[in-house]
Order: sequence, then structure tokens, then C-alpha cells
Amino acid sequence: MIFWPLKLALRIASALLSVIVLYFAVTFVQIWLTGRHHSSANAQAILVFGTAELNGRPSPELAARLDEALTLYDAHRAGWIAVTGGSRPGDHYTEAGVSATYLEAHGVAARHIIVGGGDDTWQNVSSVAGQLRARHLTTVLVVTDPFHEDRAMANASSQGLIPLPAPVAHSPTTSFSLWPYYLKETIAVGLGRLIGYGTLSSWSQGLHLPLAVGG
Repeated sequence: MIFWPLKLALRIASALLSVIVLYFAVTFVQIWLTGRHHSSANAQAILVFGTAELNGRPSPELAARLDEALTLYDAHRAGWIAVTGGSRPGDHYTEAGVSATYLEAHGVAARHIIVGGGDDTWQNVSSVAGQLRARHLTTVLVVTDPFHEDRAMANASSQGLIPLPAPVAHSPTTSFSLWPYYLKETIAVGLGRLIGYGTLSSWSQGLHLPLAVGG
């Protein structure tokens, strides 16, 4: 009888651990499935999440996202493109600025491009959400890497947009091991659902954690 409280505590701890493992396992499956789905519906705008730029030029990963957006735009799937992403220490350009220049060079009129910023997924969305709503644009095709699609859409939905999945089909990122990316996304989505994606962004920025960083 003297060990009964200890056994009970171990059983409770084991049950909690099982629930946590199951929760994140289901989250991982949902992330993986979302990244494999590409909506066939049209939208009012295309929302492109930023990633690294190379001294004024899109990185291969960013170029893949922009090319996906161009394909959608040229197919008349949406009439606007919103680009996001800020700059890192030492950069002379922003990801959004480089993206806008790239799109213009490929035939998109500047008046149809909405330029935002942001250092993480939440900030990416918030940098353009107001501009989109001011133009009465709420449905967006979300363009990012497949592993980031679920969280990107969740952040967009949390800020009043109606997201549709449009993940990059052939991203250069897929040439690397994707397990670290999926692990980060599973943790970020799992936490974001519990505490809110805006709170996750604030905590990650304040603690300098990489969980809220986009794609």
C-alpha cells in the first residue's frame, strides 16, 4: 500500500505522455496530408510566404514559390499576388521586395502586387492581411513549401482570411532531408493550436526560438 501513490502517479504520467504522443502524431499526419493537397478552386489573391533571398535575387526555394504563384496568376486563378518576408541582419533587401521585383520582371503589373514583410509566419500574414481586406480580398491561395502549408493556412485563417492550399510541387527543399522541417512544423502547429499562433509568434520572437519562422 505504501507504493500505491507512486504507482498512481506513474500511471497518470504514462497516460498523459500517451495523449501527448498521440496528439503530435495526429498533427504530423495532418501536416503531411495538407502538404499533398492542391486546391482546384479559384481565389481572390495568391499569398506567397517569404524565404531567403540572395543579395537581391530569390533563393532557389523562394524562386520556386514565386514560379508557383506565377503559374496560378497566369492561369487566372487569382487577380492579385501578396508577397511577404522581411530581412535578416546584414541584408540590404527584403524577401517581399525581392519577390515583387521578380514578379514584375515576369509580367505581373505592380498594381496587382501587395508587398508585406514579417519575420515569421504570423507576421508574414499580418503584414498583408489588412491590405487584402482593404481591397475586399479574403480568399487566398497559399503558396509555400508542402511541409509549411498547414501552419501557413492556419495562420491565415486565424487572421480572418479564407485559405486554399497551393503548395509548391517541386521545391528545391525536397532535395534535403525533410524530417527536421516536419519535426519543427509538428511542434509549431501542435503548440499553435493550443496557445494560439499569435501567442506562439510572440513567445518565439521574445525567446529567439525558431518555431515560428516560416518555411
